[in-house]
Amino acid sequence: MSTRFQEGDAAPDFTAELTDGSTVTLSEMLKESGVIIYFYPRDSTPGCTTQACDFRDNIDSLSDKGWRVIGVSKDSAKSHQKFIEKHQLPFELIVDKDIELHQLYGTWTEKKLYGRTFLGCIRSTFAINQDGTFAWVKYKVRATGHVEKLMDDLSS
Repeated sequence: MSTRFQEGDAAPDFTAELTDGSTVTLSEMLKESGVIIYFYPRDSTPGCTTQACDFRDNIDSLSDKGWRVIGVSKDSAKSHQKFIEKHQLPFELIVDKDIELHQLYGTWTEKKLYGRTFLGCIRSTFAINQDGTFAWVKYKVRATGHVEKLMDDLSS
């Protein structure tokens, strides 16, 4: 099992591939704004679509408060592009096909479903302050409603 982070911990830096093939580095993004990274199991599934659209619908409020949103799954760039286009997502998605970022942030773990045990992504969200520390850390979030809770907690 990977390390689990808490609010106040230093966020591990990373460089990752975006849908368009370019790369992004956390420390570089933090020079411009705080970063909200959310990990989700799969593009175009009902829960993941609900979660992505919730971030989409609140992007202006989050941006106005100095936050950049970026999603992470192990799906391919082609899958991400279809997902972005179909739901008009105004933020980037990271292609983590080798699950390195999932493992770094402790979101790739053993899961059980219908009596079957397997490795998979646990839906998780991290808000990282510009100083590189976690402002908000939640593992096993619900697809519905957690963006509102995130925004409330970051506002207080």
